[in-house]
Formats: sequence, C-alpha cells, structure tokens
Amino acid sequence: MHLSLLSFGAGAIGTYIGGSLALAGYRVVFLERPEVVQTLRASGLKLEIGGKLHTLPQPELASSLPEALAAGPFDVALFALKSYDTAAALEQMRPFASQLPPVICLQNGVDNEAALKKVLGEDRVIAATITSAIGRLGPGSIVLERLRGAGLDGNHPLSPALLSAFNAAGLNARLYAHADEMKWSKLLTNLLANATSAILDFTPAQVFAHNGLFRLEIAQLREALAVMRALGYRVVDLPGTPVRALAFGAQHLPLSLARPLMARAVGGGRGNKMPSFHIDLHTGRGRSEVAYLNGAVVKHGLSLGIPTPANRLLTETLQALTDGSLSIESFRHQPERLLQNFVPTS
Repeated sequence: MHLSLLSFGAGAIGTYIGGSLALAGYRVVFLERPEVVQTLRASGLKLEIGGKLHTLPQPELASSLPEALAAGPFDVALFALKSYDTAAALEQMRPFASQLPPVICLQNGVDNEAALKKVLGEDRVIAATITSAIGRLGPGSIVLERLRGAGLDGNHPLSPALLSAFNAAGLNARLYAHADEMKWSKLLTNLLANATSAILDFTPAQVFAHNGLFRLEIAQLREALAVMRALGYRVVDLPGTPVRALAFGAQHLPLSLARPLMARAVGGGRGNKMPSFHIDLHTGRGRSEVAYLNGAVVKHGLSLGIPTPANRLLTETLQALTDGSLSIESFRHQPERLLQNFVPTS
C-alpha cells in the first residue's frame, strides 16, 4: 500500500517523519502556518541523517486545513504537535472531522489520544511514539542526532502498512500490542532530568551529580511506576531504549548503581540538546508540557489514590515559573530551594 499522508506541522518530528517518508517516495503534504509555508517554499525541507544532508526543495505545502484537504485524499495524518497545542488544533479540526483520515499521534504524554478520539472517533487514532533524538535547526530543517526508532499501535487496520512505510523510510519502527504500555513507557523516559533541569537551569549531568536531586528523580519515576501498576500497564522496551532496565534500576538498584544507568539513558535519548522543558522555559515560549507529563502522573495518581508528591512539586513549580508567578532567577542554580519543598512518601 503506497500511503498518501498529511502532516500537521513541519516541526522537528513532523519534518523528520514526514520528510523521511517523502524522501522514500511517499506523498506527504505539510500543513503549516502561512508565514512558515512562505519560508518553506523558499528554503525547502532539509534533513541531516547519518551525516548526509537530504533536501526536499519543493515540498507540498498547505496553509489551512481546507486547502490541505482539497489536496487529498489522504490515507493517514501525522500529528506531532506539542501537547499544549492539542486543544487549539482540535477546535480547528472539529468541523472537518468526517473528512480527516486516521491520525497517527506521535506526541509525548499519555492523554492526547483520548482527546483526539473524542473528536475523530475511537477507530481513527493510532498511538505512536518516537525515541530517536531529533534536533531542530530551523523551520523545516532537522538533524537526526541519534537513531533509535518509532513505536506504533499494532491493533489498527493500517498498522501493517504503516510499519512497512516507516521502515522503508529508515525510521526503525516496531508494532506494540498494547498502545497504553508503549505510551506510558515513553513517559518514563520523558520524565528523567526534564522538569528539574528547567527549574534549576541545570544540565542533566548536573542534576544527576547532586545527591538530593537524584533522589527526587528516583522518586518521580517510582511514583509513575506505581501509577502504571495500578492501571495494569507493564513497562515495555522501546526501539533503542531499554525502558525495563531503567524501571528496574529506579525500583531495585542501590542509588550508586542506578545513577550511571539513568545518566546514560538521558544522554543517549536526547542527543546533544537540553531537555524539552528547559528549551520551552528558557526560550520564553510561555508554555510547558509539564502538565501533560509529570502532571499526568499527578492526575492519574489522584484518581487512583496514589500519592505523587515529587511529580506534583515539579509540575507546580515549573508551571509557576512558566506563567511568571515565580521568577526564573529565584530557582536558578538553587537545588536546595527546590528540595526544601519535597517531602517523600517513604
């Protein structure tokens, strides 16, 4: 099956996945804001993969959803927006829900698929995750910092065709029988040295080098794992990412042994860039995905009666820094200020 795809956005993941599929010969139309479309028409898409620069000088582009749909039909759509953009995107999609193809949800977090299903329908959303490290160099320009792979829900009728297409494009994909286990396992990797790095303006290496901060990192993982167990979800390994070893280390290893394991997981998973929460906060975007990651652990923990003080502290502190109710300088390089508000459950 030679798929035709619509990509919501040409950000880092949209450019990498959509661009790789286009380079492999699949038809991909990128939906972007008018000003970005103008830039991409002039510069094209650029993907640096394996040390080689690949270009798409004339990508197919659309500056509105009606324009994009008129260029169809499409077999599937790529949805890789930041989680905080999901609600606004769904409002734009709602009037066209019957015209949209099934959507591959590549977002971080564990609740985006449910939101998409409310608008598009239960059988029109395909959970997915990306473990490869992608660096964004500019509009429509990315570098593959580390190839790991992609996970796809294996239960959709399109799953076999998507697996074939993704692997033909060099994306190293595999199917998962339980999409929720895949997404929650990815969440575990997203938590590591992410919120703490942003709050303190520390590199992940600095976070892991500090004994108190490392205990906070372990605590947030253990809380997420407790929520997963209560939900009945197992930890699963993801492409190129040994999540089960990470979970075992957080739960059972002495801190001296767990520390290097987690430091390697963070360094290998993110390539050379700072964690996403740090980028969002310190580039002044005024928005953060922390509510959709650490905050999701808090939300589900609350519904299950599971205490999540570490995730709550990180969520509330980073949200306050993001909305300006706390000053960034008040926590910069001050781990003890963050830790003084942490009361572990055990």
